[in-house]
Amino acid sequence: MAEQDPAGEAAYEKTIKDPTPLDPDVAAARLREVKRIFDEQGVNFWLGSGTLLGAVREGRFIPWDDEMDTAGVIGMHGLDMETIYRVGEAFRSHGFYPRIKPNVRHVSVALIKDGIRTDWTCHKIINGRAYEFPGVELPLHLFETLGEIEFIGERFRTPNPPEEYLRRKYGPDWQTPKGPGFESDVVGEVASDALLDPGPRLLRKLSLGLLPRPNVSVQVFDRDGGPVAGAEVAVAGLGRSRTNAHGAARLYVPGFACYAMTVTYPGHRELLYEEFLTPNAAYTYHPGPIVTPEEHYKAGVRAMALERKEDAKG
Repeated sequence: MAEQDPAGEAAYEKTIKDPTPLDPDVAAARLREVKRIFDEQGVNFWLGSGTLLGAVREGRFIPWDDEMDTAGVIGMHGLDMETIYRVGEAFRSHGFYPRIKPNVRHVSVALIKDGIRTDWTCHKIINGRAYEFPGVELPLHLFETLGEIEFIGERFRTPNPPEEYLRRKYGPDWQTPKGPGFESDVVGEVASDALLDPGPRLLRKLSLGLLPRPNVSVQVFDRDGGPVAGAEVAVAGLGRSRTNAHGAARLYVPGFACYAMTVTYPGHRELLYEEFLTPNAAYTYHPGPIVTPEEHYKAGVRAMALERKEDAKG
C-alpha cells in the first residue's frame, strides 16, 4: 500500500476539490459492489454520515451528496490495522484506488473507482469514545450491537440506534432536509475543545483559552493579495484565533488529521471543510472564487484550499 500512484492521488483530490453530486443509479451499483467486497473479506462495516442520513430519512441518496460513507471502529467487530490493509488490497484487485491514511483520530480509507469515492472511516477509540469528522463525539454503545436497514435493495448495518448517531452528527433537527450547505450545521455541533485530550482541555480552562501552546500558523490574505489583520480563524474542535498585523493566526493542532476551518473577516466568510493540518507547519489562505448557490452547490465551502509553507519553528 506504500507505493506511489499519481493517477489514483489525482482522482482522489478531484473528488475533494471538485466534487459533483452522485448519480443515484451509478452510486447504488457502486455501493452494492463495495458491500460485496467487504462481505467477501468478512468486514463488519456500517453506513455513516450522509449516506446513512439519506437512507434513514429519505430512503435514497441525498441529491447533493458527492461521496458514499461507510465506517468501523478499530478494536470492535474484529477490525484491526492488518485487516484494513488486507481489505485495501482486495479493493485494489477490483479496480479501486485504495488510499489509506492514518491520523490521530482514525484511519481514513478512500476507495476510488471511475471518479466515485467511497469513504471507509476506521475510527480509533480515544478516551472511551470515537470521533466523527469534524469532531463529533460518538459513544461506543452505538457500535456494540449494530442495527440494520434496507437500502437500495440490500441490508446494511447501522449504528444502533441510528437516530442517536444522526442527532449527534447533524443536530436535533436532522430529520428536516436543509439542502446544500449542511457543512456549517455539522461544524456547529462540534464543541470548541472536542478534539483536545483531557490535559490540554484543563489547561485551556485554567488559562482562559491561552493554552495549549499554538504550533500552527495560518496567514490570511484578501482578494487583493494583502494580509488581513483581525480575521477570525476557527478550527472545529480546537478553538479559534485572530490574525495579527501581518495576517497570521496561531492555532494548536494536536496531530496530523483532516480538520474543518472557518475564515471570517468583514464582508467575507468561507468554510474549509476538509483541510489536512500538521503540527509545526505554516499555511497561507486566499479566498476562493465568488460562487452563488445557483452556480455551484458547494458555494461558500472548499476543501484542501490552504497552501503549506516551509515548516514553522514551534
